[in-house]
Amino acid sequence: MLDKAKYIVVDGPIGAGKTSLARRLAERIGADTLLEKPQENPFLARFYQDMERHGLATQLSFLFQRMDQLRELGQGDLFANRVVSDFLLDKDPLFASMNLTDDEYALYQKVYEHLKPHAPTPDLVIYLQAEPDTLVDRVRRRGLDAEKRITESYLARVAEHYAKFFYNYDAAPLFIVNAEVLNPVENDDDFELVFQRLNAMRSYREFFGYSQ
Repeated sequence: MLDKAKYIVVDGPIGAGKTSLARRLAERIGADTLLEKPQENPFLARFYQDMERHGLATQLSFLFQRMDQLRELGQGDLFANRVVSDFLLDKDPLFASMNLTDDEYALYQKVYEHLKPHAPTPDLVIYLQAEPDTLVDRVRRRGLDAEKRITESYLARVAEHYAKFFYNYDAAPLFIVNAEVLNPVENDDDFELVFQRLNAMRSYREFFGYSQ
């Protein structure tokens, strides 16, 4: 599965390590990276201070940013180089459903449905699964200013929504990593275990949670 995949996405809740793993995997397989740019979202810091007020602006800003990145990818030769990304566009409505009012979400959905057909489908998705306590610890340790106001209850909601989303996800082959017992970002042995298991992946959906 990994050898055939040209467009790979690593995703997971805030603090799961998706960006770091995407970079590490891309370096190993000689791929380009396509990464989110949260620092370029002017509403993000304000969102964590007042989610109700700034939710729609934050969500639409991320949606347009992601679509611009994917459009640039599609305008070139997507298959000239392998690409590892740290965001799955299909998951974008997950945060919208959490953070927007009904009217705002209806507006967001219209925009999303208009843009979504222009996005390529990944060949392989890697989902990092982690509990809220782990996410809180990792978010606090990386110490980003924009994330200082994120609460444990919010991260718990995010983790729950991710679990529900990926439970039903079938648009692409899915490899689920239990980031509670494996830390392929900071632990070299765990990264090698995950990489070996990815290389051996044959079925459309697999779960890996073993660590020596």
